[in-house]
Amino acid sequence: MRIFSAFIVSTSLLLGSVYTPAYADALNTSADYAYIMDADTGMALYSKDGDTPFIPASMTKIMTAYIVFERIRDGRLTLEDEFVVSETAWREGGAASGGSTMFLELGSKVSVRDLLRGVIIQSGNDACIVIAEAISGSQEAFAEEMTRRARELGLDSATFENPTGLYSDNHRISAADLAQLAYLTIKDFPEFYALYSEKEFTWNGIRQPNRNPLLGEVQGADGLKTGHLEISGYGLVGSAVRDGKRRIIVLNGLDSIAERASEARRVMRSAFVDFKVVEVVQPDQIVGEADVFLGKQKTVELKAIELMKAALHADSIRDIKVEVVYNGPLKAPLSEGDVVGEIIVSAPGMQDVRAPAVLAQSIARKSLFERALVGMGLGG
Repeated sequence: MRIFSAFIVSTSLLLGSVYTPAYADALNTSADYAYIMDADTGMALYSKDGDTPFIPASMTKIMTAYIVFERIRDGRLTLEDEFVVSETAWREGGAASGGSTMFLELGSKVSVRDLLRGVIIQSGNDACIVIAEAISGSQEAFAEEMTRRARELGLDSATFENPTGLYSDNHRISAADLAQLAYLTIKDFPEFYALYSEKEFTWNGIRQPNRNPLLGEVQGADGLKTGHLEISGYGLVGSAVRDGKRRIIVLNGLDSIAERASEARRVMRSAFVDFKVVEVVQPDQIVGEADVFLGKQKTVELKAIELMKAALHADSIRDIKVEVVYNGPLKAPLSEGDVVGEIIVSAPGMQDVRAPAVLAQSIARKSLFERALVGMGLGG
């Protein structure tokens, strides 16, 4: 295996002051789990145990709502459909349960439109149970659908055991997958995503505010959902848009409502100020050259076929490294466009970005006579 290093980036990426500790400071969060996603590329800007499944509490309800959104889109539900509040929903999710509730009345009929607001804005467990029973017959069956659909969406860490997020032994999802679920919600259902930015909802004469501490406090914040259980602490999935760029953050394991609010605001601001997405390698850019055996030329240029970006802390931009890895020397004949290796973009604190390296030109094989000379040690 032969490695050819080619640090080919624009001059601006190579300039800057001497490295300072700001990188480490900006990444310091008191959350047990943290993740920052650039929603435009889907790339991780920062991860602290981001791939480790944890107890999501009411952040689960993003998936509950996603299932409903899909059914409305597919014509299997309408916003005007009405569901009956069962005794189970009233008892396990209503006011008497002591948890987050929409304050639904036993036996009442409630529209899907209102139930969605109850789930998203008020975090009503009763609303989630009503939806689950109406769609799948039971909470357990609905949770199975949630898990199945999550896996189909590529959220491999997700296992849901109820629609509410109330504690259950195996109810888990990672911060990275929660961020991806938020991204899918925003991308797939922009017409419904606006519900996540509504600041309050009144039902049964009881006005409840949206618990998201980003709304109205951080520029461009427009969602998504908080969560809390005694066993797992306080968490949040949040998103904001600034200057046409969207960031998604996930935090969990914070000690209080106040800490969740302050940390969420700090991390979201940092997501825009301290972290960047930069173009490192352009399509058709020459990234290196490889040795050629028995070719009319001794070397051949290698190029990229796709745009390669890096998502990272701003202080690490100057430390970006581009390597081309290939098995060599390459044996002629060679055809332009053949994939012969891999381009790897790396930097401190960033997951490697990989893409194919291809031949920039064709190389003919030496003639039989020329190859004979090589065999006798008389040719190169």
